Amino acid sequence: MFIEDAELRSLFKTASTEHLQNLEAGLLRLEQQPDALALLPDLLREAHSLKGDARMLGVKGIETLSHQVEHFLEAIARQELTLTPELSDRLYQSFDAMRQLVQEATTGEPSSIDTFRALANLMGASAPPASSPIEAAEANPPHPITAAELTLEPETTAKTAAPETAPPAVTTAMAVPTNAVATGDRGEIVSATAGTVAPARTPPSGEPYRIETIRVATSHLDDLMTQAGELTVTKIRMAHVATEIEHLAALWEEWQAGSDRAALTERLTTAIQQLRTATADNSARLEAIAGNLEDRIRTLRLLPLANVFQLFPRLVRDLARSEAKLVELVIEGGDTNADKRILEAIKDPLMHLIRNAIDHGIESPGDRERQGKPRQGTVKVVGSQTASTIIIAVSDDGRGLDLEKIKQTAQARNLYRAEELAAMSASQIYNLIFLPGFSTQTTVTTVSGRGVGLDVVQNNIDRLKGSIQVESTLGQGTTFRIQLSTTLATANVLLVEVRGQTFALPVEFVQTSLLVARSEIFTLEGCQTIAIARQAVSIAVLAELLELPAAETSELPPTNRRPCILLRVGGASFGLLVDALIDTQDVMLKPQSQLLKRVRNIAGATILGTGEVCTILNPVDLLRSLQRQGQAGAQSPALTTTELEIATSTPTSPQAILLVEDSIAIRTKEKRILEAAGYEVVAAVDGRDGLKKLPTRPFAAVISDVQMPNLDGLELTRRIRQQPQYNELPIILVTSLAADADKRRGVEAGANAYITKDSFNREILLTTLQRLL
Repeated sequence: MFIEDAELRSLFKTASTEHLQNLEAGLLRLEQQPDALALLPDLLREAHSLKGDARMLGVKGIETLSHQVEHFLEAIARQELTLTPELSDRLYQSFDAMRQLVQEATTGEPSSIDTFRALANLMGASAPPASSPIEAAEANPPHPITAAELTLEPETTAKTAAPETAPPAVTTAMAVPTNAVATGDRGEIVSATAGTVAPARTPPSGEPYRIETIRVATSHLDDLMTQAGELTVTKIRMAHVATEIEHLAALWEEWQAGSDRAALTERLTTAIQQLRTATADNSARLEAIAGNLEDRIRTLRLLPLANVFQLFPRLVRDLARSEAKLVELVIEGGDTNADKRILEAIKDPLMHLIRNAIDHGIESPGDRERQGKPRQGTVKVVGSQTASTIIIAVSDDGRGLDLEKIKQTAQARNLYRAEELAAMSASQIYNLIFLPGFSTQTTVTTVSGRGVGLDVVQNNIDRLKGSIQVESTLGQGTTFRIQLSTTLATANVLLVEVRGQTFALPVEFVQTSLLVARSEIFTLEGCQTIAIARQAVSIAVLAELLELPAAETSELPPTNRRPCILLRVGGASFGLLVDALIDTQDVMLKPQSQLLKRVRNIAGATILGTGEVCTILNPVDLLRSLQRQGQAGAQSPALTTTELEIATSTPTSPQAILLVEDSIAIRTKEKRILEAAGYEVVAAVDGRDGLKKLPTRPFAAVISDVQMPNLDGLELTRRIRQQPQYNELPIILVTSLAADADKRRGVEAGANAYITKDSFNREILLTTLQRLL
């Protein structure tokens, strides 16, 4: 089923995705806190809203599945049913099935979901589950693992240990979040426990992660409108200046003609002074407006990391169960803000690192117990930020990385010679695990062993112009620390001159600058080196790294000192010799062209205030170039007849209707029906909001849903009827609650009409409204 209306299609995708995310997050919390029955009303409301949206738009599969989910949640709330791991698995699989049905309804692409089979699976129509995977694993312990297994296969899932007679597994899909449930800094903890093996979710292989909508505070929009008004005023002032310039040109022509030059000189002087003042004033106004606009727009693009972090609890739960491990996920710093593009690009690297931690880092419960560790392992994801950078750390308390095993693998794959490996620091050796094809796995499984995964992490972070650092202790665990800029739209850069050209270096990588004499440079292991605070730091001439045309001489005279920029990438420091330091400034980053993407050491370009195009360098690439150098040296539907009749009979001054509905999809559809019929609609998002908006103007009628947060439709109706001035105000309840008892409660509350969404259509709503008015 495909939703034909483009606006409703978009709204349904946004709303249903949010409902499913909230259902999943709530269920995960309920698994950890079985006695927290206070969570169930919110979950029931999410399921009910999802069902109502689907019913209104004719998406039958989602309506059917969400109705059964609602049934299970009600039974759990009444304590008639216990939330077991097996029931949780079936609920999660139904959420995944509904995600694919949402995709089908909003894109028109057929899904592999058979609603009947998905419903049967949800209701438990499958063979009895096998024993707990942890029990099975401990009864038959695997061959002990003696070294860290470092990489994994992306876009794969662990196989489900299900009997052959079970119905086909529902294909899973990762949701595309649009509005996150913030985790904040509270340190949210989600534990994955054992039970029936459930498949670990992975993102769809052909579709990139996108955040398609952003919620914006109205104060930000008001601010933008104010700035737009300021721009209009400034535009008028500049038009006036242009007129004055024309007047000045006319005076100059008169002066050149030679008539009364003394008087004309005085007028010219006055006009020039006025133009100078006006130009300076307008320039200052434009600078202020541009700065404010830039700040506001950048703020609108900043989103909390919780948008991405919320994807991980389900991933950890499913993968831990499929791997027969006990894993606790700890999330901190979800309220750390980053540019939307960063969130979209960082999801895959973080998922790879988390999967890697569970698959290779965390040991089985039995192994951990034998090592004196808690049976349950911990994976921690922490977000933090400085003034200009975002730092995301993924750590585990598992096996850790084995330096000797990494060296052996590097030699066996002919990546490095023994003497080269011996000269490397621990940090450099750890970084070898990011090389394409590097894996210490000796066997290939459905999850890992093909040598891809961590190189994907490195490539994605490189595209973000960031860096990744590895810290590990054998037997104690591993930490991957990612450092990124807070925004990809602007950057604070240090401008330097190299052989007559201007280049920019991102300031967040710059430690300091110093002057270096030729006599202070010595050679160590094939690299030019200087000593700083008794530490050897490799340096290079930037012009040579960039392979710029040779100057007359690149040698430093013994008595002259050249500027050196000290950079730090991850845990490595290095210096770049330049000809001159120019300035630091904020610049706008231009999108990188396909041509520049193929050029090493280049991150992008910008246009300076002088109009000069300036290349922005990539410090991560520069470090690699330095290391290589060192190694080398050593639309809407038509109205019905009824709607046309009602529209033509509507008074010239449109009657105002207060529409109270918490579902954005249903609210939009009803609003459009009413506006097409000639009514003016004021929308409210729940009963409390409706009660607040009711006295703001005279309304001809109120149309309200029943089940809503904060204040439901029945209580809203009662409170309206308690006010004498609204005794005659028509109130129509539109709801999916179709039982006679529900209708009776609506009438008792004071509603004039009760329309069920089962039979809801335009003619019924408009005919009912016209009759009451």
